[in-house]
Amino acid sequence: MCSSDLALAMALAVRQNTLAGGPTRALVLPSASAQAAARVRGLDVRSATHLRQVIQALQPPASAGSPPLDLPRALPGALPGQRAAPEVDGPDQTDLRDVRGQSTAKRALEIAAAGGHSLLLVGPPGTGKSMLAQRLPQLLPPLTEEEALQSAAVLSLQRGMSGMTEAQQDHSFGQRSFRAPHHSASPTALVGGGSPPQPGEISLAHAGVLFLDELPEFPRKALEALREPLETGHITLSRAAHQAQYPARFQWVAAMNPCPCGWLGSFAATGKTCRCSPDLIARYQGRLSGPLLDRMDLKVEVSAVEPSALLAAPEGEASATVAARVVQARQRMLQRQGVPNAWWPAEREGALHDLDTATRLLLERAAGQLGWSGRTLHRVLKVAWTIADLAGEASPGPPHVAEALQLRRALAHEAN
Repeated sequence: MCSSDLALAMALAVRQNTLAGGPTRALVLPSASAQAAARVRGLDVRSATHLRQVIQALQPPASAGSPPLDLPRALPGALPGQRAAPEVDGPDQTDLRDVRGQSTAKRALEIAAAGGHSLLLVGPPGTGKSMLAQRLPQLLPPLTEEEALQSAAVLSLQRGMSGMTEAQQDHSFGQRSFRAPHHSASPTALVGGGSPPQPGEISLAHAGVLFLDELPEFPRKALEALREPLETGHITLSRAAHQAQYPARFQWVAAMNPCPCGWLGSFAATGKTCRCSPDLIARYQGRLSGPLLDRMDLKVEVSAVEPSALLAAPEGEASATVAARVVQARQRMLQRQGVPNAWWPAEREGALHDLDTATRLLLERAAGQLGWSGRTLHRVLKVAWTIADLAGEASPGPPHVAEALQLRRALAHEAN
């Protein structure tokens, strides 16, 4: 027997083991747990009300042969991915049209949503970085059934520790998670740990959004721990007596000020002068390692806007309008390669190099002048493919590559 909190995760593990060539097993669970586990298709899940019923069902029959498992099959509860969409006019609902101005940042948000790309927003306080990040889940395509089940399984493991009730947990099923840990979070809080190992924020954000505000303020060890899951989409936690692997395919969005005081380059719009020395700015930005920044596909500036221009700015596009374009672009990616562009595996990236001569020359020239690593070159190329998918083009051309270059803003210490 197992608790309902563990049933879904256990059922997914059993199915994964079976698909990998392991034995086919039937699960016998209490009624509530069985209903949760039965959401996983292809499993034989039986429901029992007490242990005596299980023992009787396993008794060998008078004739030779394997004993039958004479227990009722469990019926699945409502699948997470099939839950009705939330109301759009509730008091807690937000919309991208609430963000006035910042056209470049909103364009980067759309590209990030379409291709699954990581995004870094750099700008002074109060320019809308957090507002933009909070609206990313609205732009992402609906969860697939598999994503919804995996997300629900990880969240159910955390339910007992978080104090979240089952009703609150069920309400979140079918929605993409938005996790925004404080910058004081430890490496264990971000990636998971403990004994036995528990999932961390990166797994709780699986199939959703992980937002790290004030990025340079996070402990460097905690940020470096993100590098493996960003590449593999999972995290393996090993302890002396336990080992656990959790999914961690999250959409990473981060925000930071350009300097310790936050006002670098914003005097014209705010009247506030940055008093940080060049050396102090370099040390502040240098808290982020090159390998970590290399994994940020999009790095854009969110500039301060004068109050008069902000008040005069028209209302932007609604989240639903942008989300429709994102869904169409994502469908093109799935039809072409089966995964979003950002997830295209490194060993198969050669298929993305089918470019015309002008596009290839532009990429080669940019890579040489900017001193790109091989990873950076491929990430820029993937962003260009996403831009082409949003435009409905068969492959990226020079305009798509040029936009991808403009959306990869270098921080001061990267350019040195």
